[in-house]
Amino acid sequence: MQIDTADLLERFLRYVQIDTRSDSHSTTTPSTAGQWDLLRLLASELTALGATDVKVAEYGYVLATVPATTSKTGVPRVALFAHVDTSPNLPSAAKPIVHRAYDGKPIVLPDDPTKVLTVETMPHLRGAIGHDVITASGTTLLGADDKAGVAIVMGTARHLLQHPEILHGPLRICFNPDEEIAAGMHKLDLVELGADAGYTLDGELPGGIDYETFSADAAVLEVRGVSAHPGWAKDVMVNALRIAGKFLDALPRAQSPERTSGRDGFIHPVECKGTAEHVIVRMIVRDFELAGLAEKRALIERLADELRAVEPRATIALSFSEQYRNMRYWLEKDMRPVEFAREALRRAGFTPASQDFRGGTDGSNLTARGLPTSNIFCGMHGIHSEREWVSLQDMAKSTETLLHLVQVWEERA
Repeated sequence: MQIDTADLLERFLRYVQIDTRSDSHSTTTPSTAGQWDLLRLLASELTALGATDVKVAEYGYVLATVPATTSKTGVPRVALFAHVDTSPNLPSAAKPIVHRAYDGKPIVLPDDPTKVLTVETMPHLRGAIGHDVITASGTTLLGADDKAGVAIVMGTARHLLQHPEILHGPLRICFNPDEEIAAGMHKLDLVELGADAGYTLDGELPGGIDYETFSADAAVLEVRGVSAHPGWAKDVMVNALRIAGKFLDALPRAQSPERTSGRDGFIHPVECKGTAEHVIVRMIVRDFELAGLAEKRALIERLADELRAVEPRATIALSFSEQYRNMRYWLEKDMRPVEFAREALRRAGFTPASQDFRGGTDGSNLTARGLPTSNIFCGMHGIHSEREWVSLQDMAKSTETLLHLVQVWEERA
């Protein structure tokens, strides 16, 4: 199957230069204006390709249809998803660099020569020797998470619209904002989407089909101390910063992201902000199992109670909110969408692989809401860092996988 890699590369390079960094403190959807720029561009490109029902919905969701080419009735409507936002932790308007036919030597990023990619520090880079490897310049994200997925979905739609001889059912396209702040699918109207199953293009390893993610909560600890002039503060002042510091120091280091792997969950403070009078500590809590998530919540509650006992003059409030749940709880009840993806991967030349995905995808929310949605690779590596990279050849194989996938759904209807 011949994939137009020149078009795929051109699209990807265009998308990653648009600043789409999301903002967890925003009250709007999308959370940043830059996301609108890319979403509107994608809608215009889909229209130019010949997709139908192209729409930019109220909260930024770009919806479109690639019409069915099969004469069969009752073929399920499959949806492909990719998010346009990038992680808030770094700037995202990339200056992409294409390292043609990568030779295996260290890649020094020119805008910050301390940022170097090697096959020793990034083992998957060894498998990309001979590939066209794309990086940013050293001071920003590349944005392959998830603009590689965006380009792959666009390339898939383009190929199908140019090759009506490929038999497939109706294919729905959805590009969405704010996945990186765990709000990617909260406002998507599933009735308007009108799909029976879905796939996010947001995975790392070539050949990967993920159907298990973390379950996730957010936690907020708010400490209000007692203010006093520091010159006359003895036995009066209660310093909220010191209380917050004690709390952070009491969090078990063995349950931190930097000391866990595999199926281990963690408690991760992501922000501590405030003054001696008032501090807010924001955390994310992760575990593959709901029981493990509950244990971590109980641990945080116990630490808060201990602080209240030590300093009863302070006001210490703790709240939790659900972010997403392990999609496995629903997908394991009907594994056909996963099995169809595995067959598509085999046709593309892979031995399908599934991992315990140490994060969440938009599919976590979609699956819990009733749309079974697993996660297919798009080849991104080193995400959320200046060393992020992707292989053009891996992106092409992901596109090929999707083309096989829509045919599998048509055949099995």
